[in-house]
This record gives sequence, structure tokens and C-alpha cells, in this order.
Amino acid sequence: MTTRRDFIRNAATGAIVIAAREYPLAQQRSANDKIQIGLIGAGIRGHEITPQALRVPGVELVAVSDVYEGRLTRAKEIWGKDLFTTRDYRELLARPDIDAVLIAAPDHWHQKMSLDAMAAGKDVYVEKPMVRQVEEGAAVIESARKNSRILQVGSQRASSIVNQKARELYGNGVIGQLNMVEAWIDRNSAVGAWQYSIPPDASPATIDWDRFLGSAPKRPFEPVRLFRWRNYSDYGTGVAGDLFVHLFTAIHMVLSSNGPTRIMSTGGLRYWKDGRDVPDILLGLYDYPETKNHPAFNLLLKVNFADGGGENSEFRFIGNEGMMTLSGGIQISKKAPEREPGMTIESFPEEMQKKYIEEYRKKYPSRGPADRLQSNVVETYTAGRNYNDTFDHMMVFFGSVRSRQPLLEDPVFGLRAAGPALIGNLSYYNRRPYNWDPEAMRLVEA
Repeated sequence: MTTRRDFIRNAATGAIVIAAREYPLAQQRSANDKIQIGLIGAGIRGHEITPQALRVPGVELVAVSDVYEGRLTRAKEIWGKDLFTTRDYRELLARPDIDAVLIAAPDHWHQKMSLDAMAAGKDVYVEKPMVRQVEEGAAVIESARKNSRILQVGSQRASSIVNQKARELYGNGVIGQLNMVEAWIDRNSAVGAWQYSIPPDASPATIDWDRFLGSAPKRPFEPVRLFRWRNYSDYGTGVAGDLFVHLFTAIHMVLSSNGPTRIMSTGGLRYWKDGRDVPDILLGLYDYPETKNHPAFNLLLKVNFADGGGENSEFRFIGNEGMMTLSGGIQISKKAPEREPGMTIESFPEEMQKKYIEEYRKKYPSRGPADRLQSNVVETYTAGRNYNDTFDHMMVFFGSVRSRQPLLEDPVFGLRAAGPALIGNLSYYNRRPYNWDPEAMRLVEA
């Protein structure tokens, strides 16, 4: 097993370790072996993932597309005045010098842009959720296969060295038999609740409104819907698509799981009553079947956008011999199972109690204080202060672009993470549970 010191040391250079072990071609390139990329959607997330992509050796940004002119101006300020920019992403896809694209547009564009990019011969990094509706997923899977394209979903926890270590520990039986998983993300800030800034020059002159709407219902110009699109179900997928997918990604990666079979959710709009039509509190309960990788277990997910305790994200994998907690690092809490049955004899006659204790101690000699102290063991692993799993995720993606080898978070994995989250939205709005087939990735009639 990797020691704590090894884990910390590897964390400092985690992306290089991953690339060298699984994607060796990510580092092996000639001076002309470049991967030229285009960014589709230069908003908040686009500005977070692009710098991490450009840290990968040999990756160059040559084009950016966005419906808001101000973002195109900003892209040239950051990445160079010679950058090609356009409001129409199809012009970007038509460029023969682009090998791959990063798609960070609103959710309702994910499937369409991914399909168009793969048909144009581009490899695709698409932000989660891979699709806005479950039924859109099959076409993405088929397009990647038919066009021989690499598609990686942008839920970076699939490449996290913390989750890789957790996967190893779980496989080694560190918590015994799994029976429950809890995971949550709590936020208590305006930005955390998607109250993003709206530029003062937002107008029909600076924004291609019809192009933003795309397949969404037509409506008059309303810039809040573009710059805070996550708040509206016409464009986004709410808490489930933005955050539950991250949680599912990590859980499925750690457990080598394909997903749940039964899905129930509830919640409400409790605090951010700002015109949004998606909940700011969502809880999900999921039943997972027994597989060769794990026993049957229950999963509880929770997201709260008005948590008085502050910002927090955590996973708890709970077994019969211990608990593995993930929160930036890993903490293993172990307690030995009880060695003897309990004693509840207070209601017995006094003489009977004495005889019962006498016979009980013959069968189960009492453990001393030292034994009880040694039954609790805590081990902690950390990824290091400056660790960035998005960089690791980019290393994996571009390594696969070069080598043409499969990667973990491909379209099938992406749909198996997005599917239960999106069905959770159905459960919330329709107030009923749903059955899900994680192998076929489709709803099952009750």
C-alpha cells in the first residue's frame, strides 16, 4: 500500500505521475507536435479550464467563440490579439487547424456542440453534465464511436489523485463491507448560488441573443438569463446537473460503479427567491445494487445554497469496520466491530442478573482499557496545498488525444454520472421515485 509520505509526494506532481503511467504520449512530443484547441463558451468556467489546458505541454489556444462580444475582447486581452474570435461556434469548428475543443457553454448546448464538433473531426472536452436530457446521451456515445473521436466529460474528480487513492483503499477493504455513502456540497455565498455579475454593456448590440437561446423557448432579450443561466431550467440542469454530477463522478470512480437502480429526490426554493425556477436545496436518495465491485448500498446526496455553516464539500463511505471521509484529502476512521453481544439485564431480578453476568463473563472475558483505546485508529492522507485536479483532468484528456487510447470519463461514464442526476430532477418536479437501468442507461417503467 502507498505510504502517507508517498501519497503527499505524488500529489505535488500528480498530473505528471498520471500522464507518465497511463498516458505516456502526453509528455513525449516533438517541437512540431502541437495540439491546437478552440474554446466554445468563454464565461466563468471557460476561464477556469482554459489556463489548466494551456499548462499541458504542446497545447495552444487558437480560437474562441462566445455570444457576448465582451468575452471575445477579454479573450484577446488574455491570450493574444491574434486569437481568432467569433460569435458563431460553427466558424471555429470549420477551421482545419483546430484539433480539439473545450465546450463550456450552457447545458442546453452541450449535446449539439459535441455532436457538431465530433462530426467536424474534433476531439471534445465538454463540461458536465454531458447532456441536458437523459435521452440525448445515446447520440453522443454513438457519434464518438462512429467518428473515432475522444470525448471526455469535464467533471475533474474522475482524475483526482485523492479519489484514486480512495479507490485503492476501498479495494483493499479498509472500511470492511460498504453499506452507505453520504456526500454533500454546502454553499453560503452569492457566487456559490449562481448570482453572477451582469456586464453593464449587455444589450442586443453586444449579445447574439437568438444564438444563446438555440433550442430553448424563444423569449425577449433578458440578459440575466444569459449570465445567470444556471438559475433557469430552460438552459441549465440546476443543482443536480451542476453539482450532483460531480458527486456521482467521484463515487462511481471510487467504487467502480455504474450507478443506482432507484432514484428519489426532494427539496425546494428556500432562500434565493430571485426569479430562478430551480431549487436551492436538493436532497437525493439512491439505491445501488450489489455488483462484483461493491455490495448493495444506499447513497444520500445533499446540496444547500443557504448553509449557515459556510462552504463545505465532503464524502463519507461508511462500512461495517470503518469510515472513509473525503474532503480535499482522505481520513480513515476505524473501529473494531463489537466482539460480544450487548447486556441489557436491568429489568431482570437481582439474583438472575448475578448469574447472567457470571455466565456471560465465562463466554466473553472483558477487554481492558488498552484494548478499547487501540480499537480506534485514524489515518489521514492529503493531496497537498497547491494540488489542482482540473490540470490532472486536462493531462488525461490531451494524453488520450495524442495516444488515441480510451479514458475513464468517456461518454458512457459521463451518461452514467449525468443520468441519475437528471432523473433526480424529474423526481423533484414530479414528486415520485424512478427506476433506472445503469447498464442500459435508461429509465425503467415501475
